[in-house]
Amino acid sequence: MSMPGKIRFAAFGAVAAVAAAGLGMSPAVAQQIEPPRPEPTTSPAPLTTPDTSDCPVRVTPPPPVDSSEEPQPGQTAPTPLPIPDSPVGGPLLADCELVLAPGAPEPPEEISAASWLVADLDTGDVLAAKDPHGRHRPASTIKTLLALVAFDEIDLGRTIIGTTEDANIEGSRAGIGPGGEYTNEILMKALVMASGNDAANAIAQQLGGVDETVRKMNEYAAELGALDTRAATPSGLDGPGMSSSAYDLAVIFRAAMENPVFVEYLQTPHIDFPGYPADPATPGDFDRPGFAMGNDNVVNWMYPDSIGGKNGFTNSARQTYVGAAERDGRRLIVSVMMAENEPKPVWQQVADLFDYGFGIGEESTVGTLDARTSIDEAEPADESLAQALPPSSVPVSDPPAESPSMGQRVVVGSLGALVVAALLYGAFRVGRRTV
Repeated sequence: MSMPGKIRFAAFGAVAAVAAAGLGMSPAVAQQIEPPRPEPTTSPAPLTTPDTSDCPVRVTPPPPVDSSEEPQPGQTAPTPLPIPDSPVGGPLLADCELVLAPGAPEPPEEISAASWLVADLDTGDVLAAKDPHGRHRPASTIKTLLALVAFDEIDLGRTIIGTTEDANIEGSRAGIGPGGEYTNEILMKALVMASGNDAANAIAQQLGGVDETVRKMNEYAAELGALDTRAATPSGLDGPGMSSSAYDLAVIFRAAMENPVFVEYLQTPHIDFPGYPADPATPGDFDRPGFAMGNDNVVNWMYPDSIGGKNGFTNSARQTYVGAAERDGRRLIVSVMMAENEPKPVWQQVADLFDYGFGIGEESTVGTLDARTSIDEAEPADESLAQALPPSSVPVSDPPAESPSMGQRVVVGSLGALVVAALLYGAFRVGRRTV
């Protein structure tokens, strides 16, 4: 179908460049693409979807590949989050392998994600999943949780001044510079559209600092019933104890989609991002001009039914994604974790899962994204749910505070046209995503 909020991008060779980039490929990875080689004498082994039948990540994510999760001197590693006896979302979601309704079609082949989930955005019905509560690192998909906290607390019209700390943050940066002037609206768009870790840091400083922001994010996750989720950083950079699940990403994203401003930002193709002045203390420094910032969600560009999503990547998390699509009035959520751009780009794997979900009957369900409802129905019989909340979070038995971002907003949004130059710039930025 066609609708104003849908994103349909096309511009010469940019699409092909984006397709090669996948969902957040770093420059180092992109530079490893080699020219075609002679056909091998034997066929390559077919993709084997990760075997999760023995629940290898039920308690914690796989071991990290670097030192990013080592605690700071004087700190200890956090203990793993408790596992509720009653699976959030329904008993079938305790399965660590495929979770399908009776008579449901088999899922698409060549899905590299260790965990994934397909659900109805509006009803909350989970249609199919693989290891839905398996715990993995969320990478930049956790910025959706930061956005939920920020929308409730910061003034979008306020202007802040960029800092050296913002500019020097690790990983993906939108382009904040010391002395630059940025409204919170611009920062939130840079967070959602371009996955700016510098924007995440600038927002966190207004929420009480990094540690306080992380505490608020974990409290919000608990309020939603996302009990596999513990943020360690506001941006999604890996840190001690960081985890989420395909189920939780869908729960969090569904809550965010109730906020029309968030939806508008997801669907914004490009914005004018401010520059920043020369540093008077640096001889020969010069003013940096503003520039066009593109939306880096590849699924938006490549899948006509997309209505917005958030992708992420770190060395340990690999490719992650959560987003929504609409077809013939039906809206779905897909989340994937620990995916690879083999044997096809992750955006194509996401598209295949969306197509698969649209082919599943609306009466088929294996669980629900109404996490709080499932938790409330399990209590007080399941006391383990009380222990499953992240530290410093509100008790599950307490209802969440009334908030305009949780159940009282209507999804609306409109999309302006994207000029070719902005798209080409956005395609370049996709190759720079590191989280």
